[in-house]
This record gives sequence, C-alpha cells and structure tokens, in this order.
Amino acid sequence: MDSFVFLGFGLNAWITLVTVFVMFTVLLFTKIRSDVVFLCAVGVLYVTGVLDAKETLSGISQTSVAVVGVLFVVIAGLMHTGVLQWITKYLLGTPKNYWRSVLRLMLPVAALSSFLSNTTVVALFVNIVKMWSKKLGISPSKLLIPLSYASGMGGICTLIGTPPNLIISGLYEEQTGHAMNILATTIPGLFCLAVGVLSIIALRHLLPDRKSPEEAFESTGDYTVEMLVPSDNKHIGMTIGELGLNNVNGGSLVELRHFDDEKILSPVPDDEPIMGGDRLIYAGQIAELLELEKSHHLVNADHHVFHYSDAPKSKHFLRTAYLPFGSHLIGTTMGTNGFEKDHKVTLVAVSRRGSRIEESPRNVVLKAGDTLLLESLNELKIDTQNLRRDLHFFESEEIPNISWSTLISSLIMIAMVVLSALNVMPLLECAILAVFAMLIFRCCTPEQAMRSVNWDILMIFACSAVLGLAIQKTGIAERMATGILDICGTNPIVVMTAICFAGTFITEFISNTAAGAMFFPIMYNAAEQLGYEPFPFLIALMIAVSSSFATPIGSPTHMLVYGPGGYRFADFLKIGLLMNLIILAANILIVNLVYPLTPLP
Repeated sequence: MDSFVFLGFGLNAWITLVTVFVMFTVLLFTKIRSDVVFLCAVGVLYVTGVLDAKETLSGISQTSVAVVGVLFVVIAGLMHTGVLQWITKYLLGTPKNYWRSVLRLMLPVAALSSFLSNTTVVALFVNIVKMWSKKLGISPSKLLIPLSYASGMGGICTLIGTPPNLIISGLYEEQTGHAMNILATTIPGLFCLAVGVLSIIALRHLLPDRKSPEEAFESTGDYTVEMLVPSDNKHIGMTIGELGLNNVNGGSLVELRHFDDEKILSPVPDDEPIMGGDRLIYAGQIAELLELEKSHHLVNADHHVFHYSDAPKSKHFLRTAYLPFGSHLIGTTMGTNGFEKDHKVTLVAVSRRGSRIEESPRNVVLKAGDTLLLESLNELKIDTQNLRRDLHFFESEEIPNISWSTLISSLIMIAMVVLSALNVMPLLECAILAVFAMLIFRCCTPEQAMRSVNWDILMIFACSAVLGLAIQKTGIAERMATGILDICGTNPIVVMTAICFAGTFITEFISNTAAGAMFFPIMYNAAEQLGYEPFPFLIALMIAVSSSFATPIGSPTHMLVYGPGGYRFADFLKIGLLMNLIILAANILIVNLVYPLTPLP
C-alpha cells in the first residue's frame, strides 16, 4: 500500500483528503455537533494509521490551545466585574448621522475584540445596539452587520483576538522556534479595519432596511388572554389532552391555575384534569382564541394575566431567543419536538423577519433566524449554557455592579497584554498569571471561571491543529503548494494573493480555526519553495481566514445578529462579496508594506 500513488498523492494523503472533505460536508449539511465531527475525523486518521498516537494527541499539548482555554477565564473576570457593560454604556453616545453612528459602534467593538472573544463582544452589544438604533431612529439591520464585521476585523489586530491567529502563530513557532509578538498583526489589522469602516460607510446602501423581530413582541397583552372554566362546564373532570386544550386554533396554552391551589402549571401536562374555577392562560390570536367560549364553554376572564413590559418576575419570566444555524430545533415544531416539556418553558410567540407569524406558535415549523418568545415560571429553569447550541439568549441574567473590582480586572488585562507585547514573558505565562490575579482579587469565583471555559471550542481548536499536521505529513500541503506555484508562477505576491483568496472563500463555509490550520502548511510550503521567509505570508493568511463577510454561516458573530436583524441569507451576500475583495486587496497591500518579503538565507 505504501507504493500506491494516484494523481500524485499516496494512500495516506487520499485518506486525509477524503476525511477532510467528508468532515466539511457533514459540518455544512447536518446538525451534528462540530466538536464531535472534528474528533471523529482525527479518530479516522489515527485508526487508519495516517497519524500515530503521539501525533493524534499533539493538539491537546499545543501552547495555543492552552492559551485559548486560559483566556476564557480572563474574559470571565472582565464580564463579572462589569468592565464590558461599563464600556458599552459610556462609549456609544448620540451621534447625529449614520456615518458617525458606524464609527462610534465599530471602533470600540473592534478594540474590545482585539483582546476578547468576538462572540462574547457581539452577544453583549446586540441588545444594546437594538435599543440604541431605536433611539437614533435607524433600523437595527443597518447597524448589526457592521457590528459583526467590526468584531471580526478587530480580532485580527492581535494574536489573541481570534483563534486562527493563535493557531497559525503556534504552528509557526513549532516550525521555526521563533515566537510571534502579540502585536505582530496590529498595524496590518488596523489598516484593514480602517478600510473596512470606510467601506461600510460607502456601501451603506447595500445594507438592508429590515424590521426588528422584537417589534412583534412589544406587548404580549396584545395576544395573551385568560379563559375561565365555569363551575357548570360539562367538561369538568376531563383532561387537557382529552379536550385538546393544549394546542388550539390560533394559539397555545401557556399555563393553568387551579381554583383551589396556588400552584401554577406551566407547561401544562396533557393528563391534567380541569375543574370549575380553573384559569387557562393562552397566547396567540385573540379573535380565534375567543372561539373557545363556544367550542369548550369557557368564558373570557376580565383581564389579561400579564404583559411583556411589566410581567411580575416572581410569577413569569419572558425571554427572547434566536435560532442559530445548526440548531436541532430547525425543521421541527414545538408541538412535536418535546423541547417545552424537557426545559419547563412555553412558547408564547414566533417572529420571522420582524413579523409575528399569524398561526398557532406550537405549529410553526421553525427556521434559522426565527425569534422565539418563551415563558417560564422560574428564571433559573432556562439554562443558557445547556441550550447554547439550539438557542441564543442575549439578555444578561445578572447585571454586575461597577466597583473597585472593575478597575482591578481592567488593570490585570492591560498588564497581561503589555508584558507579552514587550516580550517580558511568553503569552501563556502572562495569561496564567492573569487568571491567578483574577481569582485572588475575586474578579470571578472558581465556579464562574470553570463555567466560562468553552470545551467545545477547545476540542475543535486542538483537532484543527492535528488535521493541519496530517495535511503537512502526508505531503498534501507540499503538493498543493507546488500546484499553486505551477498555476501562479513564481511571483510571491501573486502566490500570496491566490492562497489568501482561497482561504477567504473556504472560511465562508467552515470555521476560521479549521481554515487557518488547513492553509498554514500550504502557505508555509509555498513561501519556502519560492525561497522567502514565511512570516509575511502567514500574517496575510491570518487576516484572510478571519475575513468572512459574505455568508451568515461564515462566522458565529454573523449568526448572532442574523435573527435580531431580521436578515435574509442574501443580505450578507450583497455587501459581503465586495467586502471580501476590498479587505483582501487591503490585506495584501499593507502586509507587503509593513513586512517586506525577505529571501531565505
């Protein structure tokens, strides 16, 4: 088998190529968890003998993986001491026109994303931008795409701003023994950010003017009604399921209150009997719900039980959630998927592209980007940590007080960056010391620190590094680099542009971490074959694989704004394709100015 060669690739190379292709196909067209898919791909490479045990486990020992894990805890300290909330409260202001609004939004978001998780920053800003846009009289859809773009462009400004920067710099250090400075991408990143901001302002006519989904949820009093079971109702003693009261024309049953019991049932089980004096609370279309007076001999109570704006938190808790791409709820209905029963919540209403869907919420076939209004009797019953793969909740469960710990956590973060930038100590050591300081000064508790670590991302990060190793070991990287050189010639700038273009295209469909790991060996080998130091080529690659603007699935931050902005898939294409080309040109220009190509000795 060792002698098997087809189209220039050996057997192990073909196993790797097929594995990577299948992995990407599964990620694109199924709802299987990304970390499971990556882990299975690495498992295949080990079982088939492409990688040995040490190589298979090498991703876990990557310095860059450890840095990402430790940084989660540093970010937790900033979150729990209110640093991010303070920044968002005082930076936006009241600009007088659209272009000033874009500047006031994108610059601080980019600055935060240079050191913090892009997803964390965008999740924090989404609700703020929605309220801010209403205050300014601007459609949220005009600002939420710039918000997401700013987080991506800000992330490339430092090595810790985005995972591909860390993984590419880590692989570079392994190959050369030289560590990149934490600010290696700062000047190119700032230039691309400036070009990006100006491009958003110039291309603002390509941004859609959509209605915000929350406008459909201004008050649930408009579609929530209380029905009373009269004492002479002939159905007394029958169950909710027998009477078909859980899911009726025009709405669904939110809760049941028995006359002689203070206990509130929500969601209401099908085997619960009704009694005289019971109160049934429905959400949906009022006109159709009132038909229950005739069909089931119920009577309309004299008032609505609650309203969205002033629901008593001790009895009702309403939350708005958005369905991201890949959610297991997509293509199902709440009436059949068991979600409400499993999580003790009730679906009150569904909004799509800014308009509430005019049918029973539990009968709606859910789609990516749908906005759901959920009701629970207990705030703690909605666990956003467990539900994050299926729903995104943006409202903060706890609003930290601004105190002395806010200043301390800020100083800890600044000290970490400065010590690393000045090469006083390696980034990992700086991050570990920052974690110790966060815990010692009680910026976050040990429990909060452990909960903040996203193990899914760490697994994907580690597996991506292993896949990159397989691509290099099997000769795929060298072969592809040679192929690119055959097509593009020996002009280093043309080769750099071609590989960066391919990286920008691929990252529209897969994670930028995976794209960075896959293209690192290709770019590194291409630079060496041309006889140039790979460093500038890799800086350009870092920017390229984080420049995904054209599809909502190209970045987790795009998915975060997709539902709240009421966007359609094509909205990203209209402005994103141009942005991809503009940032690619800016990237190649600035990298070659800041880091002139140097021949290898």
